[in-house]
Amino acid sequence: MKPVGIGIIGCGNISAAYLKAAKSFPVLDIRALADRRHEAAEARSAEFGIPAVSIEALLADPAIEIVLNLTIPAAHVEVGLQILAAGKHAYSEKPLGIDFRDATRLTEDAARRGLRLGSAPDTFLGGAHQAARAFVDEGHLGQPVGGTAFFMCPGHERWHPDPAFYYTIGGGPMLDMGPYYITDLVNLLGPVARVAGLSPEPRRQRTITSQPRHGETIDVEVATHVAGALQFRSGAVVTIAMSFDVAGHRHLPLEIYGTEGSLIVPDPNHFGGEVSFLKKGGEWTPVPVDRPYADGNYRSLGLADMAAAIRQDRPHRASGELALHVLEVMEAFGRSNESGRFVDIETRPERPLPLEADAPLDRL
Repeated sequence: MKPVGIGIIGCGNISAAYLKAAKSFPVLDIRALADRRHEAAEARSAEFGIPAVSIEALLADPAIEIVLNLTIPAAHVEVGLQILAAGKHAYSEKPLGIDFRDATRLTEDAARRGLRLGSAPDTFLGGAHQAARAFVDEGHLGQPVGGTAFFMCPGHERWHPDPAFYYTIGGGPMLDMGPYYITDLVNLLGPVARVAGLSPEPRRQRTITSQPRHGETIDVEVATHVAGALQFRSGAVVTIAMSFDVAGHRHLPLEIYGTEGSLIVPDPNHFGGEVSFLKKGGEWTPVPVDRPYADGNYRSLGLADMAAAIRQDRPHRASGELALHVLEVMEAFGRSNESGRFVDIETRPERPLPLEADAPLDRL
């Protein structure tokens, strides 16, 4: 398969993970790096041996077909529209945007121009989550009726070198970690129909305990503990909590309950992990994880699938429509908290197709 030329805009922390993982996928030919801070692109260029260029030069390069948008969340829509206007396919780091109505401009513009739009997270394509998906599809759980989804920690100011953006508009635990959990739930159960959400008033200031800004105080503009329920179009109801205010907990990341049994799904921020099943009246037993991409950090897998889909003229899985749906769901928690009512979800994406176990993308 002819490799697809890739350019990257945004050379911050997450770019290293993408650049390392991209080496596993011959379909990805990363040709240039760019950043509004050119010194950041030059640093990654020195590390990975890929040319650092201006954003304008990258967008004008005819050899680049897809641009990977790794800018900060608040810039995802603006930069994504630039990419599409340059006639390039766009793939964004999560979330697709920080405002649902604003992010619809991306899906509408891509459709109007006949271009592809993709978005992280792609961890749902990992071997453990695809094994869990196959187990659900094979009917072992019976009719899915519910589940739980929990990410709760004390906050990212403990470890991140510059954590302030996690607490400004576009941050918070729901927009930061919610995409992993909700995307995987859509992979397992299909799209969401409505949302109920609650959130206590957050602490308005927090103190950084990481280096190099140890001791500095940062303002909090977003909800830092969000809880509620998702009702899926299939009827299943999942309880969810995303928090930067919890010292610790013992809930497993994802559990799915059906009429015939229960399934434990590993952390959706990772590609692998243990999958376990409890048949009604039985004992917990491991589910074989016999799918590719369960043994490492493949944080270019969705991009590789999109590149292959362009060459094969088929839909890609980590789609803009899926990411827009997840963004609408996440935004609905705040709307529900403010109104005291359920919020109906307008978008209805197709459930992404399973990743074929016998056609790994690292062989293309």
